[in-house]
This record gives sequence, C-alpha cells and structure tokens, in this order.
Amino acid sequence: MPVKPKDGLVGFASFVLDGRYYVGSVAIFTKLNGFGYRLVYPTKKVGERNINLFHPINEETGQAIETAIREKVSELFSEEFDENYDE
Repeated sequence: MPVKPKDGLVGFASFVLDGRYYVGSVAIFTKLNGFGYRLVYPTKKVGERNINLFHPINEETGQAIETAIREKVSELFSEEFDENYDE
C-alpha cells in the first residue's frame, strides 16, 4: 500500500508466507543511497525496549521476501506513473 512519501517511507506491505502465515505492517523505505528499498519489520514497545514481532530468521528468507516486495513495489509505482502520465 503506497503512502505519501515521508522520511524515506514509501509504503507498507502485507503478504502470506508459505500459504500459512499472514505478515502485515512491513514498512518499505527507500535505501539511504536512494537506490532500492529496505524493509522494516514491526516492533512493539515494552517499557523502554522495542521487541520484534516477527522477522526473517535467515538471509535466504529475507532476500526472498525483499525480492518479492521490491518487484511488487516497482509494478505498483510503474502503474501509478502510467496513470498519472496519461492524464
């Protein structure tokens, strides 16, 4: 879901993993160098600590999720650009 960009935040992703797990509220930010995207998984503040609600436990899974989200984000932004350009 795209949002009005702010401080690098361009949207949030939700997806079903392995056909069994719903994962939501994953923030999508542009990378600091401006090329590509980075994902930030949700946390919950408990006292003074931020606890990870969920995140990939290995690099292979993290890369697979990042690739799938990056492809979808590119598709959505391309469609949005095309729609705005046609007006």
